[in-house]
Amino acid sequence: MKYIIGNDHGGIDLVDSVEEKLLELGHEVEKIGTYTKDSCDYPDFAKEACEKVLANQADFAILICGTGIGMSLAANKFKGIRAACVSDVFSAKMSRAHNNCNVLCFGSRVIGSEVAKMIVEVFANTKFEGGRHSNRVEKITEIEEKN
Repeated sequence: MKYIIGNDHGGIDLVDSVEEKLLELGHEVEKIGTYTKDSCDYPDFAKEACEKVLANQADFAILICGTGIGMSLAANKFKGIRAACVSDVFSAKMSRAHNNCNVLCFGSRVIGSEVAKMIVEVFANTKFEGGRHSNRVEKITEIEEKN
């Protein structure tokens, strides 16, 4: 699988750990975030990452800012993106298993590198369960289509 990692200045501290974990798991990685702590705008990186996922240039994106909230808000504005802002392993697992999320968001001011690596591993190794969850994801898509 190919992952896009996008980050603003607030997320820079976790990028290398996330990339390392994805490569260890055998995934391809493309980084599109900033490389400095100079203030920048997270929506720019969320936009670029989501456009790549929607264009099938990547399978998933991981977006990192200070809290993960801003990135998830920006990502969820894209039709076809299901972004989850998580700070624990269980939520990461459920975001894939039940919600078929294609974008994972978290904050470097909320979690540390070891938790980030655990979250990434669980997200990457969890498959969408389908079944009753497919109907729910379809309902989300219907809401998206109408709004």
